[in-house]
Parts: sequence; C-alpha cells; structure tokens
Amino acid sequence: MTTKIIHFMVNGTLEKAEFGVDCSAADVKDVFRAAAEAGPHHILKMYSMSGSVLNISAQLEANSEDSYYRLEAVASDQQGVRMPKELDAMEHRLLHLESKVLDDVGEPPEAVCDLMSQVESFKKKLESVKHLSWVGLFKEDGDHQLSKRSPKPSSSQLSAHEQQQQVRRKFLNMSSLQVTEEVREHLKTPVFDNWQWEEAEMLVLLQVMFTDLDFLAAFHIQLEVLQNFLFQVFCHYNNIPFHNFRHCFCVTQMMYGLIWLTDLRSKISRIDLLIMLTSALCHDLDHPGYNNSFQINAQTDLALRYNDISPLENHHCAVAFGIMAKPECNILKNLSSDQYKHIRGGMIRCILATDMARHNDILNKFKSIVPVFNFTNKEHQEVLMKILVKVSDISNEARPMAVAEPWLDCLLQEFFNQSDTEKLKGLPVAPFMDRDKVSKPSSQTGFIRFVLLPLFTEVTKLFPALEKHLLEPVRRALDFYSDLERASKQEQEEEEEKKKEGRTAAAGGGV
Repeated sequence: MTTKIIHFMVNGTLEKAEFGVDCSAADVKDVFRAAAEAGPHHILKMYSMSGSVLNISAQLEANSEDSYYRLEAVASDQQGVRMPKELDAMEHRLLHLESKVLDDVGEPPEAVCDLMSQVESFKKKLESVKHLSWVGLFKEDGDHQLSKRSPKPSSSQLSAHEQQQQVRRKFLNMSSLQVTEEVREHLKTPVFDNWQWEEAEMLVLLQVMFTDLDFLAAFHIQLEVLQNFLFQVFCHYNNIPFHNFRHCFCVTQMMYGLIWLTDLRSKISRIDLLIMLTSALCHDLDHPGYNNSFQINAQTDLALRYNDISPLENHHCAVAFGIMAKPECNILKNLSSDQYKHIRGGMIRCILATDMARHNDILNKFKSIVPVFNFTNKEHQEVLMKILVKVSDISNEARPMAVAEPWLDCLLQEFFNQSDTEKLKGLPVAPFMDRDKVSKPSSQTGFIRFVLLPLFTEVTKLFPALEKHLLEPVRRALDFYSDLERASKQEQEEEEEKKKEGRTAAAGGGV
C-alpha cells in the first residue's frame, strides 16, 4: 500500500506520522489527536511553515523534516477554553434526543441524523478558522471569570513573531539588491502575478515603488525609516484568507500601475501620489476577516468605538497613523505641519472611501464631474483619488484569470467563515456570504455587472488608455462566469428532470 509521511512539531518535539493514501480523515485526526495528547473536546490546528492554516485530512501533503508542520490543540473544556454554549447545548440536546429515539423506536430518523451531521460539520469548520476568539471561544482568567481579553503569549505566538523577524531579515538582506528593469516594468502593469513572490520579496517591491516615484528624495524619507514602516505594515496585517498582507500588496501594486498607466505624475502633485499609494498600502490594516455588517450586528468593540460608522475603515486609518507615531517608522516626520495635515486628511478620505457602503455616493459624485473634470480643481482631484484607491481595492477581476481566480477562492473562504459564525450567533447572514446559497460564478456575475463595470466604465471615460487594462479583462471575466453560471443552471435543470422522470417511472410501476 502506498504511504506518505507527515513531519510535524507538537509540544516542542518533532514527530512524524505515516498514512496510507486511502486513510480516512477521521483516522488522520485520531493520530494527530493522540500525538497532541488531546481529548475529544480539543480543536486541533495545523499550520504550515509560513503560518497558513492547513486542513487536517488525508489530503495533507507529505513533507520533510526541514518543512515540518506545526500541530496545536487550541481549545479544551479541561484547559478552561470552552466551545460556544449554543453549540455545546445543541449537541447535548441532540445526543439526548437520539438516545431517547433509539430507546423508543430502535433507529434514529433521518432528520435527527442530519442535525447531528450539521453540528459535527460545524465543529470541523472551526478547525480551519484561525481566530477562534471571533466565534466565542474564551479563556478563563485565574479567578475563573470568562474574559474576552487575549491570553498570554503562547509558543505559537512567539513562533509567529520569529517568523516575522525572519521575513524582516530576508527583506533587509535583499533590499540592497538591484531589482531588474524587467521586473520594474512588469510591476507597473495589472498583469503582475502576486502569487510568485514571497513576503520579503513583496516588501522589496514596495520599497521599489516608493523609490521609483521619487518619494524618498521629495519628502526626505530615510531608507531605514521606510523599511521600518513597510515592515510594521506587514506585521499589522492578519493571517486570514483574503484581507491579508498579500491583498495589501496587490492593491498597492495596482495603484502603482494606475499611476504609470494614466501618467498621473504629470497631472497631480507628488504629495497626492504619496497619499494614494500609502492609502492603498494601509487600507486594510489589522482587518479581522469579518466585515462592517458583522461588527455592527455583533456590537463589537470596533462598532462601539466608531458608533457603527465605517468601523473597519476608521480602524485601518487609526492603525496606520499609530505605526507612523513611532519615530523609527514615521515616513512623514520631515514634512511641514501643513504637509502632514494634507497627507493625513487625504489618507483618511481615501481609506474611508473603501467602505462599500459609500460606493454609490462616491461613484455618482465622480460620474457628475467626469464630463467637466478639471485636474486643477481641488474637489475633482479629491474625488478622483478616492475613486482610484477604490478601483485598486476591487480590481482582481482586471487581472489574468490565473491570478484572479485564487483570490476569489480566498474571498469566499473568508465570507463562509463569517456566515458560519453569524449562523452560530444568530446574527443576520448576507446571501452572498452563505455557503449554502452562493457559488463562484453567481458571486461574480452580479458583482462585475453592477459594481465593477459601472465603476471602471467611468474611470475609462477620463482615462481612455485604461480600457484595455481594466474594461476588457473585466468584460472577459463576466463572460467566463456567465458561461459557468449557465452551465451550472442547465446541469441542475437536467438533474431535476431526471429525478422527475424517475419519480414518474416509480409511480407508474406502483400502479
């Protein structure tokens, strides 16, 4: 029988496990549960070397001792960390019901089996959610009172810190190397493939963007300060499926490309270019993976702090200026008071504009001024800056399909994590986030048709050169997902027809 070997670190010890290729997911989890000395109520978490959460299943890829995974048991009743009481109570009630039905009837009905399956399924989903505190897992303090405060740093957190420092060392070692002209030119285009670059390399490319736009000389930014700033931005993005540092890089890279493709350097001031690029870089800092609707409905600290008004975007701004409050990271420290106020005001406007709740208002304002747009008009410029940051933020479908499609998978994973949590907490669930109601093609056709195309069409009116870079790829993406949606619908209809014919045949046989 063909086997594969998994090397993993658990409780400070490097272990290995051997599995058959036909081994079940339950068997795999049992092995890791035993290795972690975990009880039945623990939730197991498996991480790659880069810190990504892995699905514990028979599909785990074989690795070597040098590329070992990290295994943790992160929640247990015995350890003082509890499952949300709603899920725990539901499971106990179902077990009691199942027992009673077995006593009375001898076999549980299908409905009970289905409910048990759903509860078990949700427990498994928790194993792929990294930030368990967001779904109500709390650690008890010494006085045994439940608290939402973060636990003391664990070995996994220290490990994450060390991983960050490794990225920093790589970044600084590579930062003095000459980036080829070919890469510099490719960096200015929407077809740039982010998936080919690791985190330290992306930091180097961000440094290239700031230097090639001559920001360091123009605003007296010391290279070391820029590097500290970029590294702290990297550290303040969370390891979540979509709104992570790689997304930040993609948005910044698109903003950088738009600056070159539209020749903005000759149309607006360099300080406004700095505002747009830095806003793109900071626009999702410390994003928790749960959107504003969740924050407001769940009455989180962020929603309470910002009175339900763009809580995430306000938080992203606050984190950005918190980073720059440190002298060693303050890329604005050598500017005049007026310049600082101008940049701060501009960044706040641009980052707040990324709240999709404001989308229609901003787009309608832009549409009204496009026919008479004047680059010397301050109000026109401010609206344009917001629009271009918005375009950069939601521009994945303008990229080649091989680059764009993985991002859609990441986004849906984040959406599904949120909707699963909302269902558990009894909060409203948006249909476009519900794993039971949405598919990849259906999630994109409406978004492209009603959000991307109207926005990109207006931008193209002002910058006709962008038609082939924005509009044409997005139209092709709409055709692609529309075809997929039609094919899926046709397949469903054919399946329904077969079932209908089967039922008719069965009824005829009964007669």
